[in-house]
Amino acid sequence: MKDSSCAFLCSMGNCRIAKVILGAREGKKQMKVLIVSDTHGHRKEIREIIEREKPIDLLIHLGDIQGDEEYIQSLAACPMERVKGNSDRDTAIPRDQEILLDHHKIFLTHGHCYGVNTTLDRVAREGLRRNADIVMFGHTHIPLLLEERMLTILNPGSTSDPRQKNGRPSYMVMEWEKGKRAEFTLRYL
Repeated sequence: MKDSSCAFLCSMGNCRIAKVILGAREGKKQMKVLIVSDTHGHRKEIREIIEREKPIDLLIHLGDIQGDEEYIQSLAACPMERVKGNSDRDTAIPRDQEILLDHHKIFLTHGHCYGVNTTLDRVAREGLRRNADIVMFGHTHIPLLLEERMLTILNPGSTSDPRQKNGRPSYMVMEWEKGKRAEFTLRYL
């Protein structure tokens, strides 16, 4: 079901572009990004995931964080980028966001405003329109990784209510060396 506030929020300036520069302070050459979505206030799983994956350079939350921003940020002990999901009530969280990591331009969205439950066409077109080479979304609670020549599309699944066949909480890790193509790994608890 389409959220009628989606177009309105973006027109009111609730979309933002952020530039994230990682590793410059330490002169790091390899970066690690933890990608999660749809935690829905369930703290046990996200705590286990963060402890398992530390140290991380950035945490990306793709929506339905449901008020746990500060809790998750304190566990991760790194910068966090997030977008608003259909269950989030905090109007300060942007609906869509673009971030730059090294040479990767990434389009972040929860996905509900792009109909990701039925098709990836709209979210892929929006990513291409924004000149992104990576599109990240959540909402479906089902992990997905499609790597095409011009565009990578991914969904880390859900840490709280997985809907794929194996029923295990899932997330993704993005790693790359400076100047090289990112590699993505789907992981389960």
